[in-house]
This record gives sequence, C-alpha cells and structure tokens, in this order.
Amino acid sequence: MPIPEDVTGDEIDKDVRQELLSLPKTLAEDVAKNLVMVAKLLDEDPEKAYGYSRVALRLASRVAAVREAAGFAAYAVGKYSEALGEFRAARRMTGGVELWPVMADCERGMGRPEKALAMAGEPEVQRLDRAGQVEMRLVAAGARRDMGQADAAVVTLQSPELASNAVHPWTARLRYAYADALLEVGREDEARDWFAKALEADQAGTTDASDRLAELDGVQFTDVLEDSEDSEDSADADEDARGGAAGEAEAEGRSESEKG
Repeated sequence: MPIPEDVTGDEIDKDVRQELLSLPKTLAEDVAKNLVMVAKLLDEDPEKAYGYSRVALRLASRVAAVREAAGFAAYAVGKYSEALGEFRAARRMTGGVELWPVMADCERGMGRPEKALAMAGEPEVQRLDRAGQVEMRLVAAGARRDMGQADAAVVTLQSPELASNAVHPWTARLRYAYADALLEVGREDEARDWFAKALEADQAGTTDASDRLAELDGVQFTDVLEDSEDSEDSADADEDARGGAAGEAEAEGRSESEKG
C-alpha cells in the first residue's frame, strides 16, 4: 500500500523501534512506516488502517508490536475473532497483561459476554494499572448489559474512580457509561447529572454527552444550512408552480382567442 513521502517511520514509539531492531534495517524501516500509517488512520479510516496492518503483519509477524497493531486494526473494523488472536499472540510474546481488557471486549464482540465477565475476575486484572482496571470495569459492565443485567451493570461501575473528582483520560468515558446504565434502569434524573459530569470531564470530545444531555432536556438542534437549502428548494418549487400556472393560463387565453 502507498506510503506518503512525509512518513519516515521515525514517528513510532521508541519502545516499538527497539522491538524492530531485531529485523534487517530496510525491513525494519518498511514495517515502521506501515505501523505509522496504522496509527494515523485507525480512527479516521479504520479500513485503510487494517490494510496497512496486514502489510506489517506479512513483513514481521514475530514482532509483538506488529501483532498488537494488527489486533487493534482488526478490532476497529469489527473483526473480533481475528483481533483476539492477534492480541493473544502479542501477549504470549511479551507476557504482559495490558491487553486483557480489550481481549475481554473481543469476547463481547463475538457474542460471549459470559466469557468477558469471567475474565474480569481473573488474577490478571490485579496486575493492570489503574487505567487498565477502569477499562476492565467498563467491559464488565458492558457484558452485564449484554446479558440483560442492567442493575448489575450500574453496580459494577460504582467505584472509587467514579466517585473521584479528579479528571483522568478515562474519567469522561467512565461517567458516561454510568449515566447510560442509569438511564437504562429508569433513573433519568441521576443519569442527567452524570451525563453533565461526563461532559465536564470530556475535554477531548470522546463522548456525545452534550447530545445526550440535550436529548434528555428535550432540546432539538436545527441545521441552519439544511433549513436554508430546504427554503430555497421550496421557493424554487413555488416559483415553478406559479410559472406553470401562468403558462397554462396564457395557453388557454390563446386558445380562446383562436376560437373567437
């Protein structure tokens, strides 16, 4: 797949670069460039990111960072079984537990929430850092909801991290998930409060908390540009109709004149 000229491969994380040192220099450079493209496109064009990840995988399948990148690319396009296989391979290579929450979420994606919930109780969770444990809690709550256990999902999300006023990269998503779970069990007033708290913490705009708040408040947004276009279309249609009517009247007048 084409690599833009401004992509050198030097943009990758130093730890990944260290892993690539096991490869011949030219090969390492090619792999690095493809990994950069995966990272660049993962959010905006996951299908293309997946394509670049497959190239990197063909070039260096024995590098853990490549397997991990391939896993995230497959995950982004909904290929959960494939993603889980790549994450497992990366974990075998590194011995780490960082991928445990996303592996559990792959189980959810494959329609096995019970398996995801079981993973939430495994010893690996205790080895996760705080952010990883929050991610695991989010996955477990999602699994509860998949299984129709909405009240249990609410309880699962109740934690010191949720109660804290400190803002971390995961705070907005945790508050949002809690608000959404509350709404599902009919606790609308509380849900509104937590959507507001999620919005307050969502400096990066990772959630649609503002839209959910507006929906709860009964606010409807109008697309001014769309309305303007609709108005113009309506005006054109009216003018065409008037023109058509005038033409018909004129034709009728000529007809009557000819008869006379």
